[in-house]
Amino acid sequence: MKKITILLAISLFVMAGCKKKDTAVIAGDQKMTIRTQEVHVEEVDQTYEYTAIVEANAVNNIAPLTGGRIDKIYVEVGDRVNKGKVLVQMNENSLKQSKVQLDNLKASFKRVDELYKVGGVSKSDWDAMKTQLDVAQTTYDNLLENTQLLSPISGVVTQRNYDSGDLFGGLPVVQVQQITPVKMNINISETLFKQVKVGTPVTVKVDAYGDEEFKGKISLIYPTMDGATHTFPVEVQLANTDSRVRPGMYARVTINFGTEKHVVVPDEAIFRQQGSGNRYVYVYKDGKVSFNQVEIGRHLDRAYELISGNVHDGDMVATTGLARLKDGLEVNVEKQ
Repeated sequence: MKKITILLAISLFVMAGCKKKDTAVIAGDQKMTIRTQEVHVEEVDQTYEYTAIVEANAVNNIAPLTGGRIDKIYVEVGDRVNKGKVLVQMNENSLKQSKVQLDNLKASFKRVDELYKVGGVSKSDWDAMKTQLDVAQTTYDNLLENTQLLSPISGVVTQRNYDSGDLFGGLPVVQVQQITPVKMNINISETLFKQVKVGTPVTVKVDAYGDEEFKGKISLIYPTMDGATHTFPVEVQLANTDSRVRPGMYARVTINFGTEKHVVVPDEAIFRQQGSGNRYVYVYKDGKVSFNQVEIGRHLDRAYELISGNVHDGDMVATTGLARLKDGLEVNVEKQ
């Protein structure tokens, strides 16, 4: 029994010694080992992408000013029409009556005018007859314009709401859209206001054509700012001479404002603080890391440009263990 007690005591002593030794090893090696990468200033394209819906450059709803019967519609949806083409023929009864009245007044005025020249009628009678003639002429011109409905633009017919013989009921008889060119409206940050110029080239991609690029330009800059979003509207125009891009398509508009020199850091060096949108980079120097908040810009393959932050050309930044680092922590750097 005595021997067992002695052996037990020896075992406990050995175990205690081993535990102290293990604790000492852990306590003596507090430094993390991290990997770092040197960063540099690079020329970065200042490209911005905006989403938009393609719109027709102009939309005209063709309809008469007054009601009546539609005698003939000469176009179908999808037809291409030139400016000035007759699209719709309305009933001519009112126009014919107006023409008879106008011709009678012209004849009467001619007689009055001849008498006035020889003193046969007064100036007031001449003025009264001239006024009647002018009113009749205006009425006839309006009826003529609203009897034959012409296309005010060159474009494509996108709506037809009646058939020949229908009574006009308020909806446009046909709609014509000008799709050469087309336009898109985008909103640009006010920080870029001084760089945006009419005529600035843009590239446009639409989902229907994948990665194919179409060339366009900024055609209009609106003079007002949105106080809530701090953006201003800009109109982009695409020549679309082949009419491949159609109104309603989803588009991505890219504008390049040149290049700027910015520090570029690898993806794995960017640390996002949990619960916020803030980004940070750990800079390694003299055996320690420092915690630096940064503003990131464009994503460049496997790196980000830094818009602001205390990170400079030639700095070494941590690329591993970011979640366990803290400001001022001493670390070891893994040899490459």
